[in-house]
Amino acid sequence: MVKNLTIFVSMIQVYCKNTGTFKSFREGTTLLDMLPSFDFPKPYPIVSAKVNNVSQGLKFRVYNNRDVEFSDNRSPNGMRVYNRSLFFLLCKAASDVFKGCRIYVEHPISRGYYCELHKADGKKTTEEDVQKIKKRMAYMVEKKMNFRRFEVQTEEAISIFREKGYEDKVRLLETIGQVYIDYYTLGGTADYYYGRLVPNTSYLKTWDLQLFYDGMLLRGPDRNFPDKVAPFLDQPKTFQMFKENLEWNEIMGLRTVGDLNYACQQGQGSELIQVAEALQEKKIVQIAEEINKRFHGPDKVRLVLISGPSSSGKTTVSQRLAVQLKACGIRPLSFSTDDYFVNRVDTPVLPDGSYDFDNFETVDHEALQKDLVKILNGEEVLVPEYNFVTGIREYKGRKFKMGPNNLVVLEGIHALNPKLTDQIARNKKYCIYISTLTGIALDNHNCIPTSDNRLLRRIVRDCYKGAFSARETIAQWPLVRQAEEDWIYPYQENADAMFNSAYLVEFAVLRNHAEPLLESVPKNSPEYSEAHRLRKFIRYFTPVPDNEIPATSLLREFVGGSAFKYPR
Repeated sequence: MVKNLTIFVSMIQVYCKNTGTFKSFREGTTLLDMLPSFDFPKPYPIVSAKVNNVSQGLKFRVYNNRDVEFSDNRSPNGMRVYNRSLFFLLCKAASDVFKGCRIYVEHPISRGYYCELHKADGKKTTEEDVQKIKKRMAYMVEKKMNFRRFEVQTEEAISIFREKGYEDKVRLLETIGQVYIDYYTLGGTADYYYGRLVPNTSYLKTWDLQLFYDGMLLRGPDRNFPDKVAPFLDQPKTFQMFKENLEWNEIMGLRTVGDLNYACQQGQGSELIQVAEALQEKKIVQIAEEINKRFHGPDKVRLVLISGPSSSGKTTVSQRLAVQLKACGIRPLSFSTDDYFVNRVDTPVLPDGSYDFDNFETVDHEALQKDLVKILNGEEVLVPEYNFVTGIREYKGRKFKMGPNNLVVLEGIHALNPKLTDQIARNKKYCIYISTLTGIALDNHNCIPTSDNRLLRRIVRDCYKGAFSARETIAQWPLVRQAEEDWIYPYQENADAMFNSAYLVEFAVLRNHAEPLLESVPKNSPEYSEAHRLRKFIRYFTPVPDNEIPATSLLREFVGGSAFKYPR
């Protein structure tokens, strides 16, 4: 006798944020299979999604009721997924074309990513080499090769990568203290990436590869128009600064985070802090000596302009530079473009009605330049101070007048904008750009976004000052980044000197401060996705206490305990 069998199919409810609707699916359905059921505008291919505000790949299977938000390359989440996948495509193609080669994805530059090809024969990279790799990449895109994800015990992954000779990945995985990790394969080649990838290579239709200095420039999509390659932007001075940083890391034997973790776990944290401080002070001394040379030279430089993006350390660099200038016999008169903010009621506003504090028109540049010209002409000028509590520019008796040993140091995000000082001859100005170019990579195929450095700094500083919570800082960050694109980056290559404020052991120090702040972001808030990503990222670093960071360190601007005074 055969009994009737009843099969129960478990169903789940998925809420799609893109449509504001619920739909039912079988338990275990992938995001990719769900996507056609939700009707919303898709001008560009969907490449990733957030599940309960956590980034996931489209092959992610959903087993419980969840909120889902799909994204294309216009979102930071989508662009990160796309670029990681592009890195793997490049690495796989290069290894197919040049057996035994190594690819190093070094850092973002010129709206792309600088990569080095180290061939087994040791010969330099040529245009012919690049075209061969490019052809192989295009072939793989056409073949729709799958990216496959595997979750294994960390020891198993270490064994896989050790066999392949990927000691950078071995050292990273050995030092992060995790039980299980994910790795991916493409065409049978295993690799490690610290985030999700697209389902297959056919998603990677927008990119280019070109010969660039001694390596290659991998160019991905434009974030505003993902069907077009981001336009090339020549940045020779920025590239040189990156190159110097990489050379120092090579000398120290610290090319990747695994190297850094190993050194810290061996008790070398104190020495690394001392070296990082020495390198930064050496650069500040070099800049001060160059200013001193021009101060006494035929140009008679009398105005130093210091600019850089948010949380790059402009204020500390300005004060440390002032100390070195005094050691040269120069008496700097220092103030900030912030002192010339328009009254808050006159501040430009964004489309949503909130104040646009990063807009060039936020500064009363006519009044600022008028006072600068007077000061440089030897007149006495009453300089204002901006009251950030009342939102009003106030005059409290602070007066500047140039003497024979004085020069003016002006710091602010708009300081290098030519419109700010266009009535002052260029040869009378010395321009400094402060950047935060993270030279160390997670491993040879995972570079660290330079903006992550500054965002973590800002989160810690904002909370330390009681200005904003981690959630609020993360919410503001996209507007800050857009303002940098509009008002700061276009002028960075105009600088006479560039200063890299990235700190060799910075993430290791910031981890102790940032981790609890990131954990405070509510899971049901949109900002949780970024907090979760940053928390996962910062945990790759072996923590280093900040008790040996000197009071004059640039890091003290963000973690507290600085010997310098900062405007509130």
